[in-house]
Amino acid sequence: MRICAPWRLGAVVFGAGAGTLSTEIAASRLLAPYFGNSTVVWANIIGLILVYLALGYWLGGKLADRSPKPALLGVIVLVAAAFIAATPFAARPILDAALRGFDSISVGVVVGSFVAALALFAVPVTLLGAVSPFAIRLALTDLERAGTIAGRLYALSTVGSIIGTFVSALVAIQAFGTQRTMIGTAALLAGCSVLLIGRRAAPATIAVLALLLLPVGAVKASTGLLFERESPYQYVSVVQWGDGTRVLQLNEGVAYHSMWRRDSVLTGQYWDLFALLPPLLGHSARNMLVIGNAGGTIARMYGVFYPRVSVDGVELDPSVTEAGRRFLGLDDNPRLHVYTADGRPFLQRTHRRYDLIVVDAYRQPYVPFYLATREFFALARRHLQPGGILALNIAKVPGDDRLTRAVDTTLLAAFPQVWRWPALRFNDLVMALDRPAPRSILVRRASKVRGRLRLLLPAFRGSLVGARPVGRVLTDDRAPVEWLTDRMLLEQIARGVGLDERALPTEP
Repeated sequence: MRICAPWRLGAVVFGAGAGTLSTEIAASRLLAPYFGNSTVVWANIIGLILVYLALGYWLGGKLADRSPKPALLGVIVLVAAAFIAATPFAARPILDAALRGFDSISVGVVVGSFVAALALFAVPVTLLGAVSPFAIRLALTDLERAGTIAGRLYALSTVGSIIGTFVSALVAIQAFGTQRTMIGTAALLAGCSVLLIGRRAAPATIAVLALLLLPVGAVKASTGLLFERESPYQYVSVVQWGDGTRVLQLNEGVAYHSMWRRDSVLTGQYWDLFALLPPLLGHSARNMLVIGNAGGTIARMYGVFYPRVSVDGVELDPSVTEAGRRFLGLDDNPRLHVYTADGRPFLQRTHRRYDLIVVDAYRQPYVPFYLATREFFALARRHLQPGGILALNIAKVPGDDRLTRAVDTTLLAAFPQVWRWPALRFNDLVMALDRPAPRSILVRRASKVRGRLRLLLPAFRGSLVGARPVGRVLTDDRAPVEWLTDRMLLEQIARGVGLDERALPTEP
């Protein structure tokens, strides 16, 4: 066995730790535009990364005992670097296939593409997992110091992982993007291989660095793409359709989070349902809070139909707000005030009370659990004016409203009355009233709307139903909303039902 300088082994182990976690963070960003970044996606990423590392630990130990040569360890690191550098380029065709799978609701294509995309990381992460046990075998020259040597190298690997996590997540991806972050990670690993192989690995390192000169292009190519941004929170894009309509999409793009039409503030989609809220109060609305302002679709609509209502729009992601200002008419309503914050902490800090609170912060189809619990709804009620209304957009699938029923039950633990308006196939508008009102009164109040808003009245009269408590109340401690949503979606896919939304009328 050739003796390798301890500092070289330490540097390689440090680099492998940094490369592993940087690759894991980049994997989530690479997949987010196509699969989202829900807990389920993260569970798959973390779980498979751990599987690959476990396999790598076993493989590294076997190889080290069979051929304990520094050059072999250098080759392992260099091959891992090559795979990581190639991944952002090789992944795109697979991810595009996955996107088409979502559009066609083909479970075979979706699941197959998801597994294939994650499998892209199998080889490099497995090889990086082999580094630490291999390095320990090379460093062991005295069995009496085996524990000290192993502890030192694993500590260096862990420190590298910590640095790789924060540098990639907080600096590199934000400043340079996912593709260049992965190439930079590969270049770091290739440079580490030079410490073990020598100058023979230098050309490979230079070749990897040269990949940084390649143009990135669109993260997810789409017809009519006007804007895209990889923000600290998600992938953000604005796409323009052939008729001039613009839509805001996040991550996998299964749902639209804002819509802009040149000739109308009405969209024909679920945002229009919120237009009937002010008359339901029974008095003039003065102000409202929109949690999940996105591109400002609701506020833009209120600027036309209720110009006297002051709107506070809370949006977590400043990149979404930027997209709204540039392409979605966010500034069309002069009475809209945008706050960059998370909705629940904003409510906890503010002392304002509102006539209306709208919650539309859900990343379809997933509901952030902390915006669907008894504690949150009690907080929201404390910020309503007497007689105010809390309204929520809830995702569902045809024939399965279990998520809506869970939210109904939870709302009834904080409010005296809850009404549900199932006007669309994939959306329910749920309204919690601070002061109960009979159905006949609500219908009569809604009938006071004028103009094109009257087109919503038949659907309101025909489908408004009172909510009843069914099942367990969701709490901050236990709110399995993603589990409920995944069950809905899987059963929907199994039935083969399409996702074409039924539009609301927008023209008289």
